Amino acid sequence: MLPLSEASFLATLIQKCTTITSLRKARQLHALILTTTASTGYAQSPYPNNNLIAMYAHCGSVLYAQQLFDRMPQRNVISYNALIAAYSRDHNYEILSFKLLSQMGIQGLRPNGATFTSLLQVCCSLENWFLGSMLHAQVVKSGFVNDICVQTSLLGMYSNCGDLDSMNKVFGCVVDKDVVLWNSMIFGELKNGRMKDGLCLFSAMLRSGVIPTQFTCSMVLSACSKLQGYSCGRVIHALVIILNILSDSALQNTLLEMYCSCVDTKNVFNVFSRIESPSLVSWNLMISWCAKKGEGEKAMDMFVKLLGMSVSKPDEYTFTAVISATAEFPATAYGQPLHAQVMKAGLHWSVFIGTALLSMYFKNSDTESAQEVFSSMKKKDVVLWTEMIMGHSRLGDGESAIKLFCKMCQEGLKFDSFAISGALSACADLATLKQGQMIHTQAVKTGCDAEMSVFGSLVDMYAKNGNLKAAELIFYQVSNPDLKCWNSMIGGYSHHGMAEEAMMLFDEVLEYGLRPDQVTFLSLLSACNHSGMVEKGKFLWDYMKKNGIIPGPKHYSCMVSLLSRAGFLDEAEELIAESTYSEEHLKLWRTLLSSCVNRRNLKIGVRAAEQVLRLDPQDSATHILLSNLYAAVGRWDGVAELRRKIRGLILEKDPGISWIEDKNDIHVFSSDDQSNPVIDEAQAEVHKLQGNMIRSVTYEYEFNARIYST
Repeated sequence: MLPLSEASFLATLIQKCTTITSLRKARQLHALILTTTASTGYAQSPYPNNNLIAMYAHCGSVLYAQQLFDRMPQRNVISYNALIAAYSRDHNYEILSFKLLSQMGIQGLRPNGATFTSLLQVCCSLENWFLGSMLHAQVVKSGFVNDICVQTSLLGMYSNCGDLDSMNKVFGCVVDKDVVLWNSMIFGELKNGRMKDGLCLFSAMLRSGVIPTQFTCSMVLSACSKLQGYSCGRVIHALVIILNILSDSALQNTLLEMYCSCVDTKNVFNVFSRIESPSLVSWNLMISWCAKKGEGEKAMDMFVKLLGMSVSKPDEYTFTAVISATAEFPATAYGQPLHAQVMKAGLHWSVFIGTALLSMYFKNSDTESAQEVFSSMKKKDVVLWTEMIMGHSRLGDGESAIKLFCKMCQEGLKFDSFAISGALSACADLATLKQGQMIHTQAVKTGCDAEMSVFGSLVDMYAKNGNLKAAELIFYQVSNPDLKCWNSMIGGYSHHGMAEEAMMLFDEVLEYGLRPDQVTFLSLLSACNHSGMVEKGKFLWDYMKKNGIIPGPKHYSCMVSLLSRAGFLDEAEELIAESTYSEEHLKLWRTLLSSCVNRRNLKIGVRAAEQVLRLDPQDSATHILLSNLYAAVGRWDGVAELRRKIRGLILEKDPGISWIEDKNDIHVFSSDDQSNPVIDEAQAEVHKLQGNMIRSVTYEYEFNARIYST
């Protein structure tokens, strides 16, 4: 028996076990307890050792806890519970918890509520429904079915295993439901994607008289964000204020996220301004929200304010958001200074930031800087590779896009549907059917061909490569095509001059209840332009405006070309004047001038030429067209004057470019350029093909002559 003073000292030491988190201090305390109890029979008692096991587990050293447990001369249920609890919190040891349960049975010890709670947490972590349901049976057999902690653990286990029916049955059997149990139930519904059911449970919880906690409100506000339930979110916000629930950082950020998702600008800034000390998560939410709204300058202002704060420093998510928000601006204004800040912060290794930087540089047509960023990344994930492929493809450098895709495959990376779509788009633009077919094969092998985005890209690739039947075959295999897929097929018909078929598909798009976009109408107007379908073109133009679709520069180009070629020169002129895309006016006026030459309309033609020459006085094509117009109407004095001007200008035409695909290489040739290393072989092949064509025509002529002479 310990003296009273020593017993009091030992009690103080054991109480200290609950507060220590340092392993070094834990070992010192263990040594002190050993020296205090060494000369007494108290050293044999499990009581101090149970607390020491819990202390070592709390310090993260399960090994020391296990070694102490193995050396204990006496063990009770609490000893086993302490080590089982330690095992349940460590993924490397959690399965050993059930071995301890067996040892308990051998020693004649009965598990209690704490034992089952820890073991059910292990089943929850492992997502092992079978073990969990067996434990549930033992819980019932042992008489702990009404233990509130066990019931809560059972809910968590069934929720994590996706067995919501069993979860609901357990919940229904509980008589006295506390807030922790309600939270577990709501969390289970939300975790399994049943947002509305989770919100209904929250309503039932309020009706039962249970007061929600900060965690409850955070969960249901997050559900409102995902459902974009603005009204419901505002009611919960009001509830937080009425019940005087203390708003911690997590609740404030969830509230901010809810208003951000519901695009409530006023309340977003109100909530943010009321946060006394915004965390980095709060700043990141605000910057990301500005990025999604396209408010690049506001995002940059928020970022600058964050830099002025001494508490929080930007992390990789901050930089990713602000770079994405300002990507549309010139790189010298925001992108490059932000890149410098990334380097200064030592975050250049982040693939998230790297992907945002690539996107920004590609939007600024700066492929060299994009390549430098890509090369500097030590670890490249599929998203980074895909951004490189898509960036080159969007800038018209299909050859580089395909080479990057092939290199990605060689490096053993598992590509996704976005990478496949980017590579197929490059094949469509380059008109390389063989390469496109090879990538199609890869898509089939990996199962990516079932993705909707890949369907659309395949249709586009085959249509642009001249294989319209293959494009149709793929398109009609899709059970429920999205708008991109419809657009690809409409674009394919347009590309082949099949305007009637394109218009029929447009009617089907409307029947499906889809809303056509700018891409849809561009393909349709292009089809009408190629086929001279003026009335349908006018109908589509009016339809666009009535449905709030703003025509882009390419839409104006198609419409002006359609009207001009059909002889509606006055209407074409009015349309150009209506266009707000001043940078495209030169092209539009030149299109009108070309039609004026064909229609011999001097009045409008001269006005069109004046507009072009006002924008570009050295435009050689306009001088030539205007000379042709004067010649067409017999104004030879004007022809002579313009030809003098043309001779005075240094007129250079851009060389024509052609390319051929040879196995895995694409060879590009330009006129009057003999620098290509395979030019001699290519010319020899061309001469050979010309000879074959001449022989073929001669044979056909002789054959027809014999037929008609008989």
